[in-house]
Amino acid sequence: MAVLVGSTIGGGIFRTPAVIAERVPAPGPMLGVWVLGGVLALCGALTYAELAALFPRSGGVFVYIREGFGRLPAFLFGWTELVLIRASALGAIATPFAEYLLRSLGLDPTLPRNAGLVHYVAAAAIVATAALNYYGVRWSALVLNVTTGAKYGALLLLVLLAFLAGSGDWSHFATAPGPVTPGLFGLALVSVLWAYDGWGDLSFVGGEVRDPERYLPRALIAGTIGIVAIYLLVNAAYLYLLPIDQMARSPLVAADAAQVVLGRI
Repeated sequence: MAVLVGSTIGGGIFRTPAVIAERVPAPGPMLGVWVLGGVLALCGALTYAELAALFPRSGGVFVYIREGFGRLPAFLFGWTELVLIRASALGAIATPFAEYLLRSLGLDPTLPRNAGLVHYVAAAAIVATAALNYYGVRWSALVLNVTTGAKYGALLLLVLLAFLAGSGDWSHFATAPGPVTPGLFGLALVSVLWAYDGWGDLSFVGGEVRDPERYLPRALIAGTIGIVAIYLLVNAAYLYLLPIDQMARSPLVAADAAQVVLGRI
């Protein structure tokens, strides 16, 4: 389950809420698009759980495509995954990491003069992660478990501090809604699905799981439900701490929300 949670909780939940608030400037629909995205993610997890039980081998989607459509489509998918999908995803995940790291060091990553520094830090993070995986499975698994626990724990801590410390304002949930069009709602849903992306990565290591027919579907379903729950709680905490118009203007919404909480403690 750590693989699923660690792969899913990335830059999305730390950057996407601002985009969603801009495209869907109404508290109810904004939370609703996260619910809908979670339902779609859970449907995908249920589908993968069925396939994982049917083909309990390492390779994930590659194996499913090979068994269903043949070797050539699976080969093309594998190379597309390696050269395009994963390469672009690494950059999209590492960039928010670099931005939040610089913000924690007192630098403003949104300033043009710091744009190059953001790219250098993101590239260094990718290289360091690759080196860690090359060094050995034991160490990479340990780091994965630690970072997964840290990410989930930090988000849960933010939620608890937000509501228990009374740092926000419930009137933010009753803000007069702005215009919401089907087109913008659809664009917001695309961004939400990016934040949920990663739940299927557990299927790639199906052959490494003990009794995969039994435990892999359970991990896929339970992990996805856990992700949906924490994402909804975090977005509710964001909205409680920040008005929706401020969320829309905040590229580092988690940092701004944490600043509100820490300012009251």
